[in-house]
Amino acid sequence: MTEPLAVISAMKADAMEVQQVLSGLDATGWATPTPAPGWTVTHQVAHLAATFQRAGLAASDPPAFAKIMEHANPDFDKEVETVMRPYLELPPGELLVRWYDELTTAADALAAVPAGQDIPWLVNPLPPAVLASGGMMELFAHGQDIADALGTPIERTDRIAPLVGFVVHTRHFGYLAREMTPPDDDFRFEVTAPSGTLWTFGPEDAAQRIEGPALDLCLLAARRRHHRDLSLVATGKHATRWLDVAQAYRGPTGAGREPGQFTDAPGHRL
Repeated sequence: MTEPLAVISAMKADAMEVQQVLSGLDATGWATPTPAPGWTVTHQVAHLAATFQRAGLAASDPPAFAKIMEHANPDFDKEVETVMRPYLELPPGELLVRWYDELTTAADALAAVPAGQDIPWLVNPLPPAVLASGGMMELFAHGQDIADALGTPIERTDRIAPLVGFVVHTRHFGYLAREMTPPDDDFRFEVTAPSGTLWTFGPEDAAQRIEGPALDLCLLAARRRHHRDLSLVATGKHATRWLDVAQAYRGPTGAGREPGQFTDAPGHRL
């Protein structure tokens, strides 16, 4: 897993890209429906703000985080609604400032965690680099929804490297979310970075293989594109099945995206 400071630096840079997309939006822009059913751009940003507020608290004050989690709603979707509500009530201008502040505060808190110390989180304690990579996944996924809604591309660079590693690290999440048993077989990932560099993970001789653009792998695992609209190639029955269940986050699977939904959209393969 990538070192915490490298992940945090990449996350801050990606956050600035999203902030630039949001800056200058009028009320109509904030109310634009996104691909997530029932969610506008405002909902997407409120979700990011709430997520990073919790991450920052977990990193800076673990006992306070634990106390809050004792009273969390076991219904995942309802808990998400609860933590988002204060941000949804903010005027767009305040939300624009607030979400970015929550992210940078969380990033700084993660960077300050002593080496070797884990951070309490939703299921198990996590190393700062892993939690930061999870934050990158949230930012990537919801930033993509915003970009798709507004038709404004977000530049993707080799900063997605920690995110790719996180996708590989969480390969079993999609199975667990569907109450399926993950296969024991090793997987080999060979993906091409935006710069053209080849990134590899897993044994070279693994029978289960995923190959293609690294960005497509992230879009797949974030469930922001259907695998039929991506240039990923799977070899082996488990790898082929994984394309249908890939998910690099905890919680419900959600509806995902339909085949062909974004083939000609401005945000396709940003």
